[in-house]
Amino acid sequence: MDTDKKLQILSDASRYDLSCACGTNQDDRRKRTPEGVWLYPTSLPNGGTSILLKTLMSNVCTNDCRYCPFRSDQDARRVTLSPEEVARCFMGYVRRKRVIGLFLSSGVIGTPDDTMARMAAVGAILRGKYRYRGFLHMKIIPGSSQAAIDEILSLSSAVSLNVEVPTASVMKQLSAKKDFQRDIVDPIRRISALTSRGERFAGVKQSTQFIVGAADESDSQIVRAAYGLYKRLKINRVYYSAYQRGLGAAELPGENSAPVSPGDALTREHRLYQTDWLVRKYGFKDSEIPYGPGGNLSLEADPKEVWARRHPEFFPLDVNRADKFELLRVPGLGHVSVKRILELRANGGRVRRLSQIGKVGKRLAKAKRHLKI
Repeated sequence: MDTDKKLQILSDASRYDLSCACGTNQDDRRKRTPEGVWLYPTSLPNGGTSILLKTLMSNVCTNDCRYCPFRSDQDARRVTLSPEEVARCFMGYVRRKRVIGLFLSSGVIGTPDDTMARMAAVGAILRGKYRYRGFLHMKIIPGSSQAAIDEILSLSSAVSLNVEVPTASVMKQLSAKKDFQRDIVDPIRRISALTSRGERFAGVKQSTQFIVGAADESDSQIVRAAYGLYKRLKINRVYYSAYQRGLGAAELPGENSAPVSPGDALTREHRLYQTDWLVRKYGFKDSEIPYGPGGNLSLEADPKEVWARRHPEFFPLDVNRADKFELLRVPGLGHVSVKRILELRANGGRVRRLSQIGKVGKRLAKAKRHLKI
């Protein structure tokens, strides 16, 4: 099989890993080239965005992750790119100004360190032979040694090791081979320490991803785990990927629990992203997130609106007296609206009508119900 055909297969296979991009509008979403290769938008460490060529190095895998269509017991068409093939193909895209970054992941070829050595070889060829100084995101393979992790960090702009699940007990539902603490949590902690300010790999960003719905984990377990990753381990970004039913082993725990429809699964993923935004940008603590029965988020309403319904004593909020984080708790108000309110007040003005905040539509009409103007 020629290199282009292998790249097409492996680029398509990489779509299950979200740890570099997600978006809510057309400009933020991945796009497929006429050659069948996926290109992804992503945020750069120092600001701005890049278009990434995203691919697996190989879909050969010795792991047994039950949610994965490329696990070791599957009869899948297996292909592998050599380090030189990856580097050469990527630089071809760079020269044609199709991309300005690479996201490289892989199935586990032999052992985690064997795989990491192949990926490191790609980075070494790009940084050395081709003098490439652009954006390079490389996956950390669970179970990799400290030396292998350090080598990848020395070559990368960003890295990700997917946590996949919130607890060790949930991991046991999905894999008999992975040790949650040793193979995932400890390496994430090490990467966080090595990439913190003043350390030798400072500036390298770290992200991770949860698979949502393959096991019977609750939303509250996922949010609590994500909150810990942000607050204690200083992860730059957590992604959530709804498990696509039928891709993994039959009768996974999540197959038999709600939500059962593809639409509900994607809504659940969306609610987790909304909650993630509340934690990262709006000042909510994990203990303040409103859950329903079984510790799951509402599928009918966004979590900020559910919180507002449960705290009527907080409203109506005086728009001319409330501080920034109080205003951000108002359904319908976001950072742009709140900034306008604060700027108006800082310049000696007062909010006397809704149109001063922005275009009056459904969003601001919702906010008006919670404000005293």
